[in-house]
Amino acid sequence: MQKLLYLAVAYGLTATAPALAQQAAEKLDQATLAKIRDEGLNRSKVMETAFYLTDVCGPRLANSEGLKRANEWTQKQMALWGLSNAKIEPWGDFGRGWDIEKSYVAMTAPYYHAMIGAPKAWTPGTNGVLKKQVVLVKAAAEADLDKYKGQLRDKIVLTEVAQEPKTTFTADAKRYTDDELQKMTAPAEANAARPGGDEAARNAYRARAALRTKMTEMFLQEGAAAVLSTRGGSHGTFFTSNGAPYAADAKPVLPEIEMAPEDQLRLIRLVEAGIPVELEMETKTKFQTQDLKGYNVVAEIPGTDKKLKSEVVMLGAHLDSWHAATGATDNAAGCAVMMEAVRILKTLNVKPRRTIRVALWGEEEQGLHGSRNYVKNHFGDPATMKLLPEHEKLAAYFNLDNGSGKIRGIYAQGNEQVQPIFTEWLRPFADLGATTVTPRNTGGTDHLAFDAVGLPGFQFIQDGLDYNTRTHHTNMDTYERLQPDDLKQASVIVASFVYNAAMRDQKLPRKPLPAPQPKS
Repeated sequence: MQKLLYLAVAYGLTATAPALAQQAAEKLDQATLAKIRDEGLNRSKVMETAFYLTDVCGPRLANSEGLKRANEWTQKQMALWGLSNAKIEPWGDFGRGWDIEKSYVAMTAPYYHAMIGAPKAWTPGTNGVLKKQVVLVKAAAEADLDKYKGQLRDKIVLTEVAQEPKTTFTADAKRYTDDELQKMTAPAEANAARPGGDEAARNAYRARAALRTKMTEMFLQEGAAAVLSTRGGSHGTFFTSNGAPYAADAKPVLPEIEMAPEDQLRLIRLVEAGIPVELEMETKTKFQTQDLKGYNVVAEIPGTDKKLKSEVVMLGAHLDSWHAATGATDNAAGCAVMMEAVRILKTLNVKPRRTIRVALWGEEEQGLHGSRNYVKNHFGDPATMKLLPEHEKLAAYFNLDNGSGKIRGIYAQGNEQVQPIFTEWLRPFADLGATTVTPRNTGGTDHLAFDAVGLPGFQFIQDGLDYNTRTHHTNMDTYERLQPDDLKQASVIVASFVYNAAMRDQKLPRKPLPAPQPKS
């Protein structure tokens, strides 16, 4: 007991009398929280887990061999840690798998220079080495394509760069300032976007997508050999995306490489100057069509309370990634933290009242498929709001999917009743920089699948670091971008939140059930 008291004092877990009274109302187990903190900060395995997810398993595109390796490794690892019911659970049909076996592109005239790029996802290979002339296609509307008819056969098509890279005078990486975090605590109404404010941007995006579809069809019909494109980036960084649908019956497309914009722009300048440009490229890609299902990996620490053990506290992150790097910050970081959180709890041999279930989601990058279908299979369908018996048993879901930055707080997702609860749960971690509970909603992560059927699902606030400027969906999303101390801090906070939710007398409060959202 003396050692636990020392840990509580040393780690800032003591508080003023009013704060202690509020904590007592939440029945926070300070001794266990101190042990969680000690284990997570001083004997962490989070970077070891991240190494296996990134360097060993490799890129983890939806239904790829890399994702299969990661599914198998995480299931076995959590079983070795002693978690129960560790399994790879199918969620339903997804589509074709796809892997890169070879990728190479270089300019060979007017001189030789190797270039940075990777095949677009779900595009075919070149069926050997291509050494072809380049032709530049510039089109602002479908009518502009007519002038290129008869000029593309057996050529490598070079497309425009929508946004040229510019010199930056600020660091790629940044953390939230105290002022920024304070502003996030404002009432939700003050943070609401104006209705329809982005409609013009959405319409412009739809128009570009429609033109791109027409261009793809025209290139194929005209007999082009391959396509070079870019979605932007800078300093050798490029963004990756789908180059074709992953459906089993998807229409054929041309081989396509996404390039670093600097390389793409050099080619464009040479062509526009009237200098003949020749490229050599070879891509070899492989489609997997034998198993079209998608999968999630789940494992549990069983509850021990006779009345509450049938209830579940969930934590999760998506395991799939894009293919031009090893998906370190998106989202091996989140998976490593969630796995570390349950490892900490299992190592400490805690006896949670409720069952704790960790889930590593598949196929998130194509539309939250893993989590949305898990929710549909276990809890209810947001299209009809027809709920299943397990819906009543979920106490909470916690998600991590915004890079490698430390946790600074949590989004309450418009749930006013959880704000004072989360404020108390964060209080022991003020010295680690986690203090903020915002009423805001946040989008784009797997907690939305739970929120869509009225379940209490939450995403943590994280320092952005260089997630949005350098690593998110790029060829730079590698192990080196991970921040060990931040991931240790996040693991401790997640483990503590999960433990608090599992030990609480009541499930976390819920918002009113949403109305059905039929698919359009």
